[in-house]
Amino acid sequence: MTTDAPAHPLSGLTVLDLTQIYNGPYATFLMALAGAEVIKIEPLTGENLRSRGDLGGVAYPFAMLNSNKKPVTLNLKTEQGKALLREMVARADILIENFAPGVMDRLGVGAEALQKINPRLIYGSSSGYGMDGPYRDYPAMDLVMQAMCGVINSTGFPDGPPVKSGAALCDFFAGIHLFSAIMVALYDREHTGVARRVEVSMQDATYCSLGSNYGMLHARGDEAPERTGNRHGGLGVAPYNAYAAKDGYVVVNAPSDRHWAAISEVIGRPELAEDPRLRTRTDRVVNHELVDQLLGDWMKDQTRDAAAERMLARTIPCAPVRNLSEVMNDRNMLARGSLQVMDHPELGRINVPHTPLNFVGLPRIPLEPHKPLGACNDDIFGTWLGHSAEELAQMKKDNVI
Repeated sequence: MTTDAPAHPLSGLTVLDLTQIYNGPYATFLMALAGAEVIKIEPLTGENLRSRGDLGGVAYPFAMLNSNKKPVTLNLKTEQGKALLREMVARADILIENFAPGVMDRLGVGAEALQKINPRLIYGSSSGYGMDGPYRDYPAMDLVMQAMCGVINSTGFPDGPPVKSGAALCDFFAGIHLFSAIMVALYDREHTGVARRVEVSMQDATYCSLGSNYGMLHARGDEAPERTGNRHGGLGVAPYNAYAAKDGYVVVNAPSDRHWAAISEVIGRPELAEDPRLRTRTDRVVNHELVDQLLGDWMKDQTRDAAAERMLARTIPCAPVRNLSEVMNDRNMLARGSLQVMDHPELGRINVPHTPLNFVGLPRIPLEPHKPLGACNDDIFGTWLGHSAEELAQMKKDNVI
């Protein structure tokens, strides 16, 4: 399929996107905004996130992840629906799905069957625990995976219950790794001619994110606290915490002695840089409660933004703890174009993200609002695959599309 967009890295590639919710759709979103033609294949009722309703505000995340895709509907429980998928596969470069392991095989359109039709097809899949192993058939959503991967147990304060992450970490970690695996497979195909199947589990993709916590467990065994609140996950850096200002919180992370010397000056206590209890990072970790008391006593008399600005002026790693409204209107992201204002036909004027992958020297592909369910049926099944208007009408009558 062709596009009028500038020649971006994935221009000319056709991606069949059978994914849903966050994991797979994020991977294909990155591909669409790198120039690929992404055909979003949904069941007749729409993919799960589109059809959840709006009580939880799911319209925005659906819009966020499905810009610049061509949506079609396809009933893969019908023989003609499977036949249409096979027709698309014959012309595509990549197919991606994040169904439970075995679903596509049971439908007769799994990786082995589809790669026989098109030996150059890269087949990517993602699931909670992977396509083999004893957990293979366990159901998986982000909350479940956070529990299984240790995210929940390591989040919260030592004297409180475990708490889930506010971010859907496991979904998006898996989506990023799925994108990466497919890019590696594309590189491999260009050099060897072999189109591989790649798969990413949410469990595998999340493991390394808790590296500091694993390090503390390895070093301290049963004495390692399960949760460290806002302190460093491995209790290896101080100061490293969220400190209460008059109107909010500021996080400070000072990994070096140079940073501590600068903090000492900012808070008006330059002598602390040479205090034998605080001179080195190890000293400060041992006396982290004193460190937190010193910063806390200073911070409580400051406003959030003023305190952060004073520290940033000395290149001390810190930031105000911002609310989501501030994040969704971030001036840095808006200035860079990584967050853009969109006039959406359903949601009105909204700020939505562009891809984090910035190809220097290439203009960003303009963001297009997500299209209604099945909006590209005639374009894909008619113009691209060559089916007549009469055939399409019959397919609709037969609940194929």
